[in-house]
Amino acid sequence: MPEASPAPLKLYSIVIPAHNEEESLPPTLRALYEVLSREQVPHEIVVVDDASKDGTWQVLQDLRAAIPTLAPVQNKGPNGFGRAVVFGLNHMQGDACTIMMADASDSPADAVRYWRLLNEGWDCVFGSRFVKGGQVVDYPRVKLWVNRIANFLVRIGFAIALNDTTNAFKAYRRTVIEGCRPFLSPHFNLTVEIPLKAIVRGYTWTVIPISWHNRKYGEAKLKIKEMGSRYFFICAYVWLEKYFSRGDYRKR
Repeated sequence: MPEASPAPLKLYSIVIPAHNEEESLPPTLRALYEVLSREQVPHEIVVVDDASKDGTWQVLQDLRAAIPTLAPVQNKGPNGFGRAVVFGLNHMQGDACTIMMADASDSPADAVRYWRLLNEGWDCVFGSRFVKGGQVVDYPRVKLWVNRIANFLVRIGFAIALNDTTNAFKAYRRTVIEGCRPFLSPHFNLTVEIPLKAIVRGYTWTVIPISWHNRKYGEAKLKIKEMGSRYFFICAYVWLEKYFSRGDYRKR
């Protein structure tokens, strides 16, 4: 259970890394803004253009007139999914955040549910596509097989009930983000670094079922063959912290 509820949260930052997403961003951002506004969630949408070579940045500029909460930024330094997310976290103004994908695979309605639960006092809210009530639509078969094996190994290694650690779509209070720094993962392994650090360091968390839909435009950025050793490295790093740091980094 969460601890005694702190002061109500004031601003929800939606952090979205985007690399060559000119087709996906308009429907994704319009749907997100419509739902968050309808549900009266105070928010900003921080989209990080991560060295796109298409018209992503121009699309973001064009959308600002229709989406007043849109706050696009450009990551002109070292690139990569993890670096783009951290760049967005560094620029967010909110006291809570969620990380979402640019391709509309994540549900805006689930993001609202995250916000409500954070306001109940939880430090983190993790979604799972693989619990009762969860849903995946058009998930590539090979990626699904690799996903389930990887998440099973994480569950065993860390002795946790969470069965969808690798999914980026999770929500955190700002205190968690600051308490889990520095981030080491430049690529998709950041998706496991943040939640595992949060769990190991003693932040409260809960899990809800979420839905996931495969992208309609562009191509997936995650390349399984490039990520195996990187996932292993970050899991090993946080595992060593869990069992050998003697609580030096735990939430105070």
